[in-house]
Amino acid sequence: MRNDPASTASTAAAVLARVGGPANVLSVTHCMTRLRLGVADPAAVDEEGLRALPEVLGLVRDGESSLQVVLGPGVVVEVTAAVRERVAEQPVDAGHREAKQPVGAGHQAAEQPGDAAAGHAAERPGDTGDRLKEQLQRRNATPFKTALRRVAAVFVPLIPALIGCGILAGLNGLLLNAGWLPGLTPALAAVASAFMALIAVFVGYNTAKEFGGTPVLGGAVAAVVVYPGVAKVTAFGVQLAPGQGGVLGALAAALLATRVEKWCRGRVPGALDVLLTPTVTVLVSGLVTLYGLMYAAGAVASAIGTAADWLLTTTGAFAGLVLGGLFLPLVMLGLHQALIPIHTTLIEQQGYTVLLPLLAMAGAGQVGAALAVYVRLRHDTSLRTTIRSALPAGLLGVGEPLIYGVSLPLGRPFVTACAGGAAGGAFVGFFAMLGDKVGATAIGPSGWALFPLLAGNRGPWVAAAVYGGGLLTGYAVGFAATYVFGFTRRPRSAEPAQPGRPAEPTRPARSTELT
Repeated sequence: MRNDPASTASTAAAVLARVGGPANVLSVTHCMTRLRLGVADPAAVDEEGLRALPEVLGLVRDGESSLQVVLGPGVVVEVTAAVRERVAEQPVDAGHREAKQPVGAGHQAAEQPGDAAAGHAAERPGDTGDRLKEQLQRRNATPFKTALRRVAAVFVPLIPALIGCGILAGLNGLLLNAGWLPGLTPALAAVASAFMALIAVFVGYNTAKEFGGTPVLGGAVAAVVVYPGVAKVTAFGVQLAPGQGGVLGALAAALLATRVEKWCRGRVPGALDVLLTPTVTVLVSGLVTLYGLMYAAGAVASAIGTAADWLLTTTGAFAGLVLGGLFLPLVMLGLHQALIPIHTTLIEQQGYTVLLPLLAMAGAGQVGAALAVYVRLRHDTSLRTTIRSALPAGLLGVGEPLIYGVSLPLGRPFVTACAGGAAGGAFVGFFAMLGDKVGATAIGPSGWALFPLLAGNRGPWVAAAVYGGGLLTGYAVGFAATYVFGFTRRPRSAEPAQPGRPAEPTRPARSTELT
């Protein structure tokens, strides 16, 4: 459900007021659920005030000067647009805004009166989860994980197009199987497939943009990967094929182009820069792409597809159990970012990724665990209110409100939720061993929202049935494991109240109400 413009404007104004104002914001982006802000002065951010806002579901520090405000799907798009507009209207301050990224227009934002933020901050059920997540992010801010986040940032902007084209491809498949609208299906196939045919160009453009190069040069070099004329080129005694290496080749080509461009910028005289730098960048990077990167990336991409097929065919149930059970801990550690290029490679190769339905079972375990908490802690009205508001999003695959507002602060329910995810993953993996593979034609959605994007070797209906069975298994096992093992039985008096922490009774000590 969308916010009205006044609510969106006030939320944007409240967020900006607590991050040091528009002048402190260097960049504004968003993913499916989070508003991502780059700030000039991290000390100016009022984290407690942000957490206290009713619209904010969570808060994460992603590095020293990067902030992620969890707002939820739909809402985040509108609030991001409003924040961008207010930031764009702010006069540029040379001391603060040299690195500021261009921002687009959005809804008009309005100033919001001051809230009683501090008085509500400790009462938010998600506060403990937010702090746990923030501690994990800071502890794991290693160069390797930072690199993974930057690579993921290349692919995240492509998700809307992947979703839209994936749904159209599924619809076209249904029409073809049913023999309906034969005059429309060729046009629908063209619309659905065009983006995937040129996805390497978009990957190259985003890679150069993310790593500090000229985006169009990154796209130009990556276009070599999909150009039909590469079929006339022979490398290592093998004739190249258009698209060989796919998105991995495009990523490597654009990274190389960025390095070559930066090298040229520092050495070419200013008068010749506009002519020589682009020419040398495209020439050197393009030749290396043709005579090295395409061949190497093609071998890696083929290995990824072969490994995924072998994994599910040979060890499907066990692989599903491990992937479904460990996906949320991987998210906690930031290692899930490495899966995004793998998903995209599988979609490009096979038409769908067989890994995403397995990983989506982690969200099913969270839903089951939250339902068990709701049933057992029947007198905890604050926590039950949080669950009621977060459950619809959880069913649609947006698990952050349940994770950071319910299961992670309670501790044990997070572990039992992972058990539910493992069971759901094992269910889907077992059917893969029997020959019924389930895949997703796009990345991003999960839960019930993934149904329109399902595909498989036995058709969409079998894929939907197997995936639905996995979700039900995850719900059931997550609920049962949490109901039985998810709580302690300490007396209420065992955990005395702490000054300034009125929300603590909503944590594990509330399990005394189970009796």
